[in-house]
Parts: sequence; structure tokens; C-alpha cells
Amino acid sequence: MKISQFIIFITVVLTVYLIGNLYIFFKGYNVIPPTRQNKILYIIIFITLATTFFTGRVLESLHTSVFADILNTIGGFWTGFLLYGFLFLFVSDITELLMKITGLMNSQLIPEYRKWAFIISMILSVIIISGGFINTLIPVVRQYKLTIEKSTDGISDLRIAAVSDIHLGSIIRKRSVKKLSGILERVKPDVVFLLGDIIDGDIGPVLRGDLLKYLNVSGTEHGLYGITGNHEFIGEAGKTISYIESKGVRLLKDEKIVLPGGIQVYGRLDSHSFRFMNKHRLTLEELMKDADHSRPVILLDHQPLQLELSERAGVDLQLSGHTHNGQMWPINYITNKLFEVSYGYLKKGKTHIIVSSGFGSWGPRIRLGSRSEVVVIDMSFADSRQTNN
Repeated sequence: MKISQFIIFITVVLTVYLIGNLYIFFKGYNVIPPTRQNKILYIIIFITLATTFFTGRVLESLHTSVFADILNTIGGFWTGFLLYGFLFLFVSDITELLMKITGLMNSQLIPEYRKWAFIISMILSVIIISGGFINTLIPVVRQYKLTIEKSTDGISDLRIAAVSDIHLGSIIRKRSVKKLSGILERVKPDVVFLLGDIIDGDIGPVLRGDLLKYLNVSGTEHGLYGITGNHEFIGEAGKTISYIESKGVRLLKDEKIVLPGGIQVYGRLDSHSFRFMNKHRLTLEELMKDADHSRPVILLDHQPLQLELSERAGVDLQLSGHTHNGQMWPINYITNKLFEVSYGYLKKGKTHIIVSSGFGSWGPRIRLGSRSEVVVIDMSFADSRQTNN
């Protein structure tokens, strides 16, 4: 993403955020009891909540602290409240308009209607957000079974656990990492792949709690590997990447490793490396120039873009994340338009593509219409050559 595109993106996000807040603000301001004390109190509370997320992020970048964590958490919930509060109030406005046109509502009933529309919209938003928060605390295991028509040396099958978008930081902390470790212990994978966005952004909150030390994959036979996502580059990328690698995660930065049996795994540097570190990643053709296509080829790429290139390069399995499956309905409709596959499984030619909705969350710790998950892939190989002792 170019600097100009990034500026446009931030401008659009801030504009939408401002318009949404103003819309809800005036809806509430016009229905609360009309006393000066009530109006002032309402203004103070609303402005405090509306600015909490940005205040928390700024404080986090200056100096990590529990107070910044609290502000980020509150601010995250506020953004979820903003989304659903806006949707419910917008529906109530459409309903009001239709009732006026059809004569079902006269002018005398409008103030009472608007008061109860605001109250009910706020109550429903809180209920939905509470359910979405509970939903994030209950991750699931998604299982896939694939057969790859390739030969290996003595390996008939491989169980992979793939975890994307953990987003460790001020909101996702050690309790979540311990839960992830418990899931990995239960599914007993042969190898674990972390598919990027391991860290949420600024490394400070992660270092303060040394959060990755709680990730335990000791029972994994073939090791723990990962790739960078866009969020690894948002904070201090050098510190972030060094910290991840210091905790036993072998990050593949446009690199290849070979698992037992000759199974080739390629890990791509995330495309955001150029915007933050002025470093271009290799093209897929450059990265895979030494691939042995008689053996299985696995590609780890955080963002599921240009999937036709993976098919053309002879990738057998691509694992990606990034999309969160929209994280909160109805954003999943947007991600479905932006990506050829924004969640789940797709087969292009002979290439199997799996996109995870992620284990953690970004911004609000809320999931609606999506689930936190660990992906488990049981791969079997059609032609397994037995090695001679």
C-alpha cells in the first residue's frame, strides 16, 4: 500500500468513525431529559467513550501500561457499540419514515417513538456485543482432510495445526495464549504454523507480560514455524520479529524449510514489509524457483491475494488468514467481495487453499457471524516411498 493510499484509507476510516459517533450522539442528545445538567453529563460521557480507543492507542505507543490496556479494551467495545447502535438507529429511522408516509404515525407520536427507538437500540446493541464477546472466548477447532497426489519419503500423513491472527497485545493476553496451548496439546499436531499477525501492533504490551512464553507446543514433532502479517510491521518491526523468534518460533521470511519426508514449506514475507521497512518481498516465482514438484509443496502467506499465482506456481496447499471472516457481521459481506475466498476452503486447479478466521481479534474483542478458531489439516499422501534402513 502506497503512502497516498494509506492516507486516503485513514481519512476514510476517521470520517466514517466521526459520522457514526455524531449520528448516535445527536440521537441520544435529542431524547434525554432536557436539563442543563443532563446535557452536560451526556456530552462528557459520550466524548470520553468516543475518544477512548484512540487515546488508548496513543498512550500504548508512548508507554505501555495497564491503564492503556483498559482504555483499549473499553475503546474496542465502543467501536462495536458504534457499529450496531448505528445499524439499529438507522433501521428505526427508516421505519419512522415509512410510518409517516403510510399515515401510521402522526407528529404527536414522533418524540415518544424516537425516545424508545433510542433506548431499545442501545439495549439491543449491548446484548449483541455481550454475546459477541462471549463468542470470542470459546474458540473452535476446524478440521480439514486433504489428499495430495505427491510422493514423500516414508511419511504417509501429516497433521498440521494452523493458527492465524492471534493479535497479542493490550487486549489478547496470557489467558488466551494458555487456552491456545491447551487446544494444541489436545489436537496433537505434527507441526504448527502461525500464519501472521501474531502481535497486534506495538510490542510494548507483549513485552510487559512476555506473552509468548505461555505458548507451549512441546509435544509437536516437527516444530513451530510462522510468517509475518501486516501487524508485525505496524509497531517496531525489528523488535517485534526478534521477540517472536526469541520464543522459539522459526519465522519464514521469504524462506523455505523441508520437513521430514521431503515436504517443502515456503513462508512469504507480508506485503506490508515495503510500506513499513522499504523491503520488497520476493515474487512467488522467485521464492519457489528451487521447488521440487514431485514432492508436496505448502505455502504460508498471510493475505489470501492473487491466488491464481499459487495455482500457477504448483502449490499444493496454501494457508492464509488476515480476513477474520469479517469478524463482525455484516463486515463479512465486505471481505467476501474483497477476497476470492475470505474464509474456509477453495480449490483452484490442483491447489488447495484454506483461509482461517483467526484465533484472536482486532480492535473490539467481539465476534458475530464468525468464530475464533484453530485450523487442523490432516494431509495424506497418495504415494509414500518407504526408506530403506
